[in-house]
Amino acid sequence: MNIWVKRAYAALVFAFLYLPLVVIAVYSFNASKYSLAWKGFTLQWYGRLLDNATLVDAAFRSMTIAVVSATVSCVIGTLAAFMLHQYRFRGRRAVFASIFVMMMSPDIVIGISLLVLFLGVGLSLGFWTLLMGHVTLCVPFVTATVYTRFKGFDPTVVEAARDLGAVEYQVFRRIVLPMAAPGLVAGWLLSFTMSLDDVIVSFFTTGPTYEVLPLRIYSMVRLGIKPDVNALSVVMITVTVAAVLLSRRLLKEKS
Repeated sequence: MNIWVKRAYAALVFAFLYLPLVVIAVYSFNASKYSLAWKGFTLQWYGRLLDNATLVDAAFRSMTIAVVSATVSCVIGTLAAFMLHQYRFRGRRAVFASIFVMMMSPDIVIGISLLVLFLGVGLSLGFWTLLMGHVTLCVPFVTATVYTRFKGFDPTVVEAARDLGAVEYQVFRRIVLPMAAPGLVAGWLLSFTMSLDDVIVSFFTTGPTYEVLPLRIYSMVRLGIKPDVNALSVVMITVTVAAVLLSRRLLKEKS
């Protein structure tokens, strides 16, 4: 009896998490444009995505920002995690606290703070301000993810490399990075997905000349949910799942 209760509970949890995604996927093939009633199977909404130049441009900008911000965040977060793990210095606890404060801060607070900063220093809102905003949002999560990976290291490996004459750069490149590869990939993917679907920080840090896909979708949904929005959502889900599967395969080959 307990087994069936556990299975039913697990089924309810998975249904709660994934049933909305299934519904979006199903209705992206619905021929009806203005109602939820099923009017037949069609692929026309996916074809219309390619014909919508504004939507394609927004998607390209979002992918560019997501890739660049995830890469920059991964570099900064990895170096920060390595510094916090390997060295003991004054203010280390304050740095730890600041990382978790940024992780727990509401996105709207981060967005408004960055907007005030950018306007205060005279920066025009656009690609660079949006990139800095997404990096600020993602770096704490990468740092925490990679630091957790570093905590599982055997410290004697690093000490042995230093005893054999390896300098700090060689230790980091030849010992630390290969061992931390799963954490790096996880941090990059986390940053990529956070940047790709962020709305609040993007709203405050980008200008009218650089519209990204989440903001475009938000403006489209305000006028009503249309099938092309469902199709676009399915495409974004597919890209995310493909990135996760690719990372798992790469990590499996490395291991």
